[in-house]
Amino acid sequence: MKRNILAAAIAACTLVASAQVKPGIEVLRDNNFEGLRGKRVGLITNPSGVDNKLTSTIDILAAAPGVELVGLYAPEHGVRGDVHAGDKVDNMVDPATGVPVHSIYGKSRKPTPEMLKDVDVLIYDIQDNGCRSFTFISTMGLAMEACAELGKEFMVLDRPNPVGGNKIEGNLVEDSCVSFVSQFPIPYLYGLTPG
Repeated sequence: MKRNILAAAIAACTLVASAQVKPGIEVLRDNNFEGLRGKRVGLITNPSGVDNKLTSTIDILAAAPGVELVGLYAPEHGVRGDVHAGDKVDNMVDPATGVPVHSIYGKSRKPTPEMLKDVDVLIYDIQDNGCRSFTFISTMGLAMEACAELGKEFMVLDRPNPVGGNKIEGNLVEDSCVSFVSQFPIPYLYGLTPG
């Protein structure tokens, strides 16, 4: 009996150890970019938006068959991670793809109708840290609002919460303390993912 339990435990550990987490960009690619083909796509991302081989989501979508990447949206630190924390991000053109980059961490933190006019679907792909004071979930929330107001689709390419899904700690944000690093009434460690 003990041998059977030990063998089952070893088999379970081996199965878990061989399981691989696929970030949302890999799931999207494995599904032949379903939901994006024939659409004009905008992408909110930073250097954490990569597949398991560290290929940028920007580069994957720029090369995706049937997908037209028409805009990048730069949160804090910029889409390629070359802006210091807290510094204003400027509009520019991404040198690797030639795609326009719209700053959403400067004069405006919410994509404007002008920024989204050529977009059918806006995608969010940023690794979260499971903590509400990370500015990226605030960026995502404002982008979702902008898309809802304009009738645009919004897609999250989700990633695991590195803190894990079983740790929820901290108080909720008080109404008088809502800010860009505490935008939502959720616990400090919220145990979820952006998706």
